[in-house]
This record gives sequence, C-alpha cells and structure tokens, in this order.
Amino acid sequence: MQTIIVATDFSSASCGAAEYAADMAVAIDANLLLLHIIAYPFSYTEIPLMVDMDGLREDAQERLQIIKEKLLKKAGDGLNIQLETKMGHFFSELQFACENIKPYAVVIGSQGNSAAERFLFGSHAAYAMKHLVWPLITVPPNATFSSIKKIGLACDFNNVSHTIPVAEIKVLVNDFKAELHVINIGKKEAFNPEIIFQSSMLEQLIAGLKPVYHYIDNKNTDESIIAFTEKNNIGLLIVLPKRHGLIDSLIHESHTRQLVLHSHVPVMALHFQQALD
Repeated sequence: MQTIIVATDFSSASCGAAEYAADMAVAIDANLLLLHIIAYPFSYTEIPLMVDMDGLREDAQERLQIIKEKLLKKAGDGLNIQLETKMGHFFSELQFACENIKPYAVVIGSQGNSAAERFLFGSHAAYAMKHLVWPLITVPPNATFSSIKKIGLACDFNNVSHTIPVAEIKVLVNDFKAELHVINIGKKEAFNPEIIFQSSMLEQLIAGLKPVYHYIDNKNTDESIIAFTEKNNIGLLIVLPKRHGLIDSLIHESHTRQLVLHSHVPVMALHFQQALD
C-alpha cells in the first residue's frame, strides 16, 4: 500500500495540509505518515545552548498524536496513520524518509498568515520543491480535498520525451480519474510547428489520457497560469522544477510569489528522473 508523507511543523498551514493529505489518502486507499523534524540547535556564541532534546521529542510526539486523533475522528479508523519524529536538518531528514518509504507523495503546507508560517514556504518547502525527487505537493491555506477532477500540467513543449515524467502523470490522472489539461507556458505562437510537433509527441506518450491543450500568450506567464487554474477549477497544478522558472520565482519577493502564496490551487512538483543525472 502506498504512503503519503506529511511534513508538519505544527503551524496552522501544515495542519491544514495534514487534513488535505488525509482526505487524499482515503481517496486512493493509502497510508499516512505524519513526520515532524526537529532542527538541531545552532549556537553563534561561545556559550553552548542547553536544549532538552528528549523533551522536544516527547512534546512533538504528543502534538503528532493530537493531529492523528483529529484526522481519525474525521476520516474514520480505516485510515492508517503512523507518527515519526526526527532530529536533524529538514531536507536531509525528509529525503532520508522518502528513500526508505518511497512515498506516493509528500505534502507540505505552502504558507500561513504569520511571518513564522510564511518562513516555512520561503525556506523548507521551496527548497524541497526544487530538489526533492519525490512528488511534492504544497497546499495553500484553507484548501480542502474533495476530489481532483482536473489536473493541470505547466509545460513549455521543449523536448517533452526527455523532460516530462509521463509515468507519474499517468498514475495521478488514473488514480483520481481526472482530466488532464496541458498548459503551454512558453511565449511561442500557438501555431508554431515545433509546438504542434511536441504536443503531438506528448499526446502519444500519454496515449489514452486525452489531454486538453491550452495556450497562454501573456508576458506574466506564471501569473497567467495561476489565474487559469483558479478560473478553470484545476484541482492540482503540476510544475516541472527543472524546466520552469516558477519555482525559482517563489524564493524571491515578487508579485508572482504573492499570487502563488494566495492561490487556492495546490501545486505539485514532479521531476524527470533522467534529467537529474
């Protein structure tokens, strides 16, 4: 049985992401792992910090148990939820957990209302979206999982056979019985012969999914994608970090970043494995 990992720091954003992940796990009959990573304390003075790590671990386990009970009350005892607390660097421990579990997806809250909660997205989540090879979903505040009827794929139609993780996309579309909407994020004309060729190749690669193609002609490409997903009720937007500048823009202060942070559409980062060599 597949497992969905939820990385939580107990912020309201991450707790909302846990509820989203639990509903998704029920929908696809998957297990759920609630993971909290306690960062090692760093001291910038000659005086060592005295930190009760055992106490932090016990407190974390208690808080994870509270989240588990809340999720089970909503989802029922049919949902299998495991709890795990790790100590170390966030990304390293998350990556290690993924290598052991091989999750269906990792779910993280995208951001919250406070400065402390927004920091999670600005550092941990954004870095993980760029570097974690396992599927990663960032869930915006107040987003709820009911069903994913439409999945959007932001694609620049550049060498699709060597840049798009077709197998993972097929699994997602089939698991949720969703429509696939391919969104051209390039600035080429819609009738450019290369776009026609690459879109035809993509259709062959994902034969049977019957994707719907959309072409966005706007200088503010990322903003247009987010606006498109919200207007067309896209339930999940797939981005390819190695191909698209959207993830880079999330790390910096920009109007695009604010749009994504306030979007009601969960964003999934998928990596083409061979492109990581």
